[in-house]
Amino acid sequence: MTTHLDETATAYAPEQPARLDWARHAPEVYKAMVRLDAAARQGLDPKLLELVKIRASQINHCALCLDMHSKDALAAGESVERIVQLGAWEESRHFYTEKELAALELTEAVTVLTEGFVPDAVYERAARHFDEAELAQLIAAIAVINAWNRFGVTCRRTPGHYQPGQYK
Repeated sequence: MTTHLDETATAYAPEQPARLDWARHAPEVYKAMVRLDAAARQGLDPKLLELVKIRASQINHCALCLDMHSKDALAAGESVERIVQLGAWEESRHFYTEKELAALELTEAVTVLTEGFVPDAVYERAARHFDEAELAQLIAAIAVINAWNRFGVTCRRTPGHYQPGQYK
């Protein structure tokens, strides 16, 4: 792959091929995931949803989902600065609203279940900013992006080719 930056050609490492086209080999699972994803996003702010998806994908090291959701966030009007700061949101809290911070904290707790549960304080903070229906949708959206991440990472899906809105 060659790209041009400042009129100079830069050679990058070759793309790793995908391990498995799981959607082709398990089409009913893929279709169910697409339907689940569509259902989980209902009633949630699209920009907040993309921030949550990016943060979970950072934690899970899913390059395909980082590519996809960063592009979708930008297309939805999100700022580059807020996307870049997501990896250090705890140190750059001033870029986010209290509601977004609660969603990011919940995303991390649900994504990294090292304690085996979501701490009460994290859940209660989220519950102060989201009504029960929104909170249920948010939890569903976090669970769904984690599932997508696991497919992407395991099957080594290749980032860099997604166009915003391609799979909506």
